[in-house]
Amino acid sequence: MIGLNKPATLALALLFLVLSLAGTGKPGPKGHSPITLSWKENILTIHHPGIPGGKIETWYLEAYCRPESTNRPWDKTVIGHKTKLIDISEDKTKLRLRCTLKDGVTVDHVIRAVADGVSFELIARNKTSQVSQAHWAQPCTRVGLFTGTDATVTENKYAYIAKSFIFQDKDDKPDFMPTAGWSLKARYTPGQVWCPKHVPRADVNPRPLHPEAPHLGLVGCVSSNDKWILALAWEPYQELFQGVIRCLHSDFRIGGLSPGESKRIRGRIYIVENNFPELLARYRRDFPEQAK
Repeated sequence: MIGLNKPATLALALLFLVLSLAGTGKPGPKGHSPITLSWKENILTIHHPGIPGGKIETWYLEAYCRPESTNRPWDKTVIGHKTKLIDISEDKTKLRLRCTLKDGVTVDHVIRAVADGVSFELIARNKTSQVSQAHWAQPCTRVGLFTGTDATVTENKYAYIAKSFIFQDKDDKPDFMPTAGWSLKARYTPGQVWCPKHVPRADVNPRPLHPEAPHLGLVGCVSSNDKWILALAWEPYQELFQGVIRCLHSDFRIGGLSPGESKRIRGRIYIVENNFPELLARYRRDFPEQAK
């Protein structure tokens, strides 16, 4: 770089690095994220320039649910709610939502774009004098664009499951769907639910219930070009679910709320390069309770 002093040369080199990373959609210096967020009409959209389709949409939130849901009609399980956008940062990397349930419970959500995806911090509060039966909730993440199996590509709604995985066995290798032991019978079909050991099996989604508990509380899929992984995790979590509208769920657990009680819940959506050992290292760092 003829004619430039050393500081100027370093500054120009750093500029080239930032521009090159932005072009690939990879995190830049100091953990900078290429991700921005938006929320409208109950859809949380994660915008990422590097992934197939450029965005991931989540129905946020689809439902809050009562216990004893496995064998009950769905309309008897859902607790009505409304979600409101409180604010969003100028750079669109942080937004706050508030859900108000019909039983008076409120759930405040802080959602942030981070270097490897999106983080969620929730506080559920019951300021009423009655016990709340809000035991779990469903964020519904739509993965058709990401996996290249959306309606513009294929009429098969379930083609995406071949790109989808959980960790069913104890070898830390992803088990792609349909996994061994796939269940076909339930009140509603199709779909597949994995219930962890700490959750009563009577309290989950009324879709086919897999006979095995998952090894890890992590569910996800690989992108259409095999370069990216999208994965979902919550603590505490209620279930992992392969849904019926080209969607995947890690549904978070509330466990009910006594009068005056509040509970904290946290979650992640990982959007990382296709490297399963690195994904598991991040997951175990963020969710040490589940790693045990």
